[in-house]
Amino acid sequence: MTPTLYLTRNGLLEPLGQSQVLGYLRGLSRDHAITLITYEKPEDWADRARVAQAREECDRHGIRWLPQRFHAKPRVIAPALSMMRMVWLVLREVRAGRAELIHARSYIPAAVALAVHRLTRVPFIFDMRALWPEELITAGRLRRGSWMHRAIVRVERACLREAAAVVSLTHAAVAHLRRAYPAELHAQRIDVIPTCADLDRFTPAPARSRGDAVHGCIGTILSGWFRTDWLAAWISAVAARDPDARFEIVTRDDPEHVRAAIDPADALAGRLSIGPRPSADMPDAVRGHDLSMMFYAGGEISELGRSPTRMAEVLGCGLPVVANEGVGDVADIVRRNTVGVIVAGPREDQMVEALRQLETLKTDPDLSVRCRATAEAVFSLETGTAGYRDIYATILRTKDTPCAA
Repeated sequence: MTPTLYLTRNGLLEPLGQSQVLGYLRGLSRDHAITLITYEKPEDWADRARVAQAREECDRHGIRWLPQRFHAKPRVIAPALSMMRMVWLVLREVRAGRAELIHARSYIPAAVALAVHRLTRVPFIFDMRALWPEELITAGRLRRGSWMHRAIVRVERACLREAAAVVSLTHAAVAHLRRAYPAELHAQRIDVIPTCADLDRFTPAPARSRGDAVHGCIGTILSGWFRTDWLAAWISAVAARDPDARFEIVTRDDPEHVRAAIDPADALAGRLSIGPRPSADMPDAVRGHDLSMMFYAGGEISELGRSPTRMAEVLGCGLPVVANEGVGDVADIVRRNTVGVIVAGPREDQMVEALRQLETLKTDPDLSVRCRATAEAVFSLETGTAGYRDIYATILRTKDTPCAA
């Protein structure tokens, strides 16, 4: 089996690490001897039972896991030190013969892979996930044209040019990148692999209850690029028209801060619940909802690269989504497959109109089946894993060809 190194600054112990890292590596580990480097947050690392469980899962699939401690602060220094240690780790693995291919998930790992590639010529995959510099600008954490922004863009340009392959979450992002970097991407391979879900876990409920409607929302909403004002407007419109409706936000964000953003006057009281759920409980959490709300900062360049994990999981459970325009391929998927509604804007009349469309959609007896079928066609973990397997094979085949550059 080919020694392959997978780099990510996400934690394997996080829900995202379980679904978007380990989910793919289970399948890829059948053909590759994988070493996985992750960065674990202190609160996750303190859970010894979860650490042991993750270690056992990796051992079962022959994945060599090298967890590192994640440090968010100081703001600029911590990522820089993290990169330096990552470079050292990757060079060590390459020199030990444990990395003939590097799979870099997102920008900082890709910058590390680029540096190591220039030193050793080991090929790497730039798995972009999203348009990170633009996300930082949208969130107000980076100023366009600043020295930091220019530095990140230079790294982005180099990674796009020198990677053995590039992976994007959306077709919308690919179109943007080809306009922005025509020379770098002239002969570059770009594959689109959207955020996938384990559809063996995220399945429809055997029977939908006929109790009060539950409007759900899963994942972080205090990221800076989630539209909490739209979420508050939707909840307010629903609550005013359906006194029995309930709302549940499943998130690891601070519940008090979330409530302050969504319902500062506590008008909803017990109708709104906010809190985290373990990764293992997420399928049941989603199945407890009747639909899922997801509003991002659509219309920004940053959102062209977004493929919400929650969308794959929600559709896999046979539930419709309520979303907004300008977010990756979301609106196109929703409209093309009729699996939800796209809200035009945050005004009350726009929310009411979307709510009316949703009520009409929910009368369709085939809605749940159609949502599930869409998830299987677009977001299947098996399809995504097969896509990565093909990328790996192509790169390694080219690498082993004597005439390869």
